[in-house]
Amino acid sequence: MNLTSPRRTGPNDEDATAPVELPHVLVTVAEDGALTATVDGTPFPSPNAGAWTRATFGPLMDAITKDRTIAVRVEVRESDGSVFTDILRTHKPRRAAAPSENPVPETRRSRHARRVPRLAEVTAEVFVPGEDIAVATIVSHTDATGTGEARALIDLDDLPDGTHEVILLGRISGSIAVRRLT
Repeated sequence: MNLTSPRRTGPNDEDATAPVELPHVLVTVAEDGALTATVDGTPFPSPNAGAWTRATFGPLMDAITKDRTIAVRVEVRESDGSVFTDILRTHKPRRAAAPSENPVPETRRSRHARRVPRLAEVTAEVFVPGEDIAVATIVSHTDATGTGEARALIDLDDLPDGTHEVILLGRISGSIAVRRLT
C-alpha cells in the first residue's frame, strides 16, 4: 500500500525539463547495418552523402537531440524484428556556485586538511609473511612483507598526547612488537 501521493511538478519546478510530448525518433536497422531515421515521421538524413550506420548511432543521436539539449523518445527496430525503446534525457547544465559574500568560517576539518602530517616509522621483523598487522593504539593496519617485516607510518598528531609507544600485533601469528616512538 502506497501511503504517499505521487510527486507532481509545477510550472516553476526545475525538474520539469521535458515536454509532455517528446519527439519520437524511429531508427530502422537494415541487415547490412545501415540506419534510417525519422523524427516525428520526417526523415532525418545523414549530413554527408553516406548513410547512418551502427557505428554512427551515437553521432546520429547527438544530431537529433542537438547534443542532448532536447529529450526524445527513441525506438530502434532491428532487422530481426526486435524493438528497443528508450528516452534520451537532456543534460542539465551544471551551475557554478555563486561566490559567497560571507566568508566561510574555518573548521577543524579544514585546518586538518591543510596541515602537513608529522610521521614516525615503526618496524619489526617477527611476523608471518603476508599476515595482517594491527597497529595499536589502533590508528591503522598494515601487512607484513614477503620476509615477515611489517612497516607502519604513524601520524604523530593522530595520537593522544603522552603516547610514546606503539604496538604491532600479528593477527595470525600473535606476535607482538612494542616500539618506542622517537
